[in-house]
Amino acid sequence: MYAAQLEETIEMSESEYLVFDAESEIKHEYRKGQVYAMTGGSVRHGIITANTIIHLGNKLSGKDCTVTSPDVRVHIASKGTYRYPDVTVFCGDPSYLDGRTDTIINPIILVEVLSPATALKDRNEKLEEYIQIETLQAYLLVSQDEARVERYMRHETGEWLYSIARGLENELALPFIECTLNLSNVYQKVTFETPDA
Repeated sequence: MYAAQLEETIEMSESEYLVFDAESEIKHEYRKGQVYAMTGGSVRHGIITANTIIHLGNKLSGKDCTVTSPDVRVHIASKGTYRYPDVTVFCGDPSYLDGRTDTIINPIILVEVLSPATALKDRNEKLEEYIQIETLQAYLLVSQDEARVERYMRHETGEWLYSIARGLENELALPFIECTLNLSNVYQKVTFETPDA
């Protein structure tokens, strides 16, 4: 989904935002006092997101990890931000923000499906925020335009390592949950446009 700043900038505290978002018919993200409305994505975006949720859910069947939809909000305490990632995985029980059952603070994997309107934010702003989450082990950026998934993975030294997988025959390892992400599953039923010759 896309995040678009409200037409009139609204300054809110975190507590005001939580009330505002709970009472709104649409979801909103929050960063540095600014509120961003979440708008719908493309059909391709929806297919890739659903495929990723199903694929990871199948891989984690029988394990103590849970895959959630874009409806689950994540709080990044060190940045004072609230996001709705396209896919969130946590292991064990969810840790909720101040007992709120609509906001978790212990994701192990976050996934964003890139869109033209959000790619820059996903690669920069969200990357900077997400890697501050103590429990997070991987941040995945999934392309809509080609079979390509980028992975930022936390090394045991605490550093973040970057790798990329291209092509439907490739996969990315997620060793901390003892599985792999197969691009053929992520892009199932996705047709890529062929550029003009």
